[in-house]
Amino acid sequence: VQLVESGGGLVQYGGSLKLTCTASGLTSGVLDVGWYRQAPGTERELVAFVNSAGNTYYPDSVKGRFTISVERFADISYLTMNDLKPEDTAVYYCKLVSSGGNSYWGQGTQVTVSS
Repeated sequence: VQLVESGGGLVQYGGSLKLTCTASGLTSGVLDVGWYRQAPGTERELVAFVNSAGNTYYPDSVKGRFTISVERFADISYLTMNDLKPEDTAVYYCKLVSSGGNSYWGQGTQVTVSS
């Protein structure tokens, strides 16, 4: 199974980006999906999560600005990010948990927000 994130880049303060995570080689369904980020010198943190029931979670730092969505039949997840701030600068990763109970990580995509 391979996860590939895309859509990162350089954006100005207040701008928007939409990240895509595409899974290939998955033989069982998608259970849970999480988007994480890691800035230099910091630990990887969860920024968005959705489970198989459609329940979502966002930390306060991104709530109201970030939205996670999943196209389960296509094994694709999106992270829509609005009103971006310099502190959102990080490498963004997606993590997928399959209905078979396995977890997979993508390689990450860089998001840089200029002030």
